[in-house]
Parts: sequence; structure tokens; C-alpha cells
Amino acid sequence: MLKVLYCLLFGCFLLVPGINSAQTIIFELSSSIVSFHSAAPNELVSAASDKMMGILDNKNFFLFKVDILTFKGFNSPVQREHFNENYMETSLYTHASYSGKIIEDVDLVKEGVYDVRAKGKLDIHGIKQEQIIKVHIVSKNGKLAIKSNFKILLADYNIKIPRIVSDKLSPVINVKVDCIMVLKK
Repeated sequence: MLKVLYCLLFGCFLLVPGINSAQTIIFELSSSIVSFHSAAPNELVSAASDKMMGILDNKNFFLFKVDILTFKGFNSPVQREHFNENYMETSLYTHASYSGKIIEDVDLVKEGVYDVRAKGKLDIHGIKQEQIIKVHIVSKNGKLAIKSNFKILLADYNIKIPRIVSDKLSPVINVKVDCIMVLKK
């Protein structure tokens, strides 16, 4: 799967004049936790995945992807089943992804602390929406420690909440990303 991400990103590089793989520095995810939290009046839904994959180049283009079925930590097996079958429809939409570019002109290879904005297409439930997400990055010793918190509106991704369970699922989902990227050698 990571090879597919590399191929996609390198394919994009070939289309940009003046960029070739010899000039490209790639960071790849070495560890990650992506989690979500829904605080509705009558139920808490929370889960996380440590299976996200991603790459980032020295031109600040990125691609991240997570398989929806890898989310764990639900309150019960039934809650997980409803999440996958009724809301995320994982038989049709197997993954979520975010691809784009960091807006600010920063050199993440250089050590430092960076508060940046990532702009790209967030693809959830088969719907792609442009999102600008604030990201905190610490670059040190060839590693990037990345943290982000943002909100997703279920309606933006055509995820419907039946009226009968509207008090058990919030229409706004809080997402947290915490990951480490390492310089690919």
C-alpha cells in the first residue's frame, strides 16, 4: 500500500516541470494515531487507528491514507458494526485520504517548530472536500512530529444520521492526528 502512495506522489512530481526524483526528499510515516470523537447528548463514540500511511516531500506535497476498517476502540462491537455498515459504508468506501500541499513556504528538512496550514482534498465516504487544516510540526534529527486537531461535519460527506439516533451521534466529529515521519533513505 505504501508503494502505491509513493507511485502516486512520484507520478505527480513527473508532471511538475523542474522536479525529478533525484531532487526529491521524502518523509514517510513511521508511526501514527488518527482518532475521532463524537460527543452526543446520550452517547460517546470514540475510536482510533494506528494504521495510517503517508508521505511528504521537500516541496511540501503530502498524501495520507487510512483504511476505515482499522479503527478500533468503540464502546461495543455493535457500535463498531453500525459505524462501518450504516455510516461509513466501508463495503463501498474503504478508506479516507487527505492529499495536498502545505500553504506556507517552509523547509521542513531544517530543524525547527512550524505552525502551518495544510490545504488539500479530504476524501471521506466517497466525497472529496477541500479543507485547510492547521498543523503543528516539530522537525528534529530527520524526524517530523506532527499534531493536528480539526472538525468534520458529517453532512459535508453525505453521512446521514437517522432521526431515531440523532441524540447518539454528533453531526460534528472531532479528529485528532498525532504522527511521526522520518526521512526516507
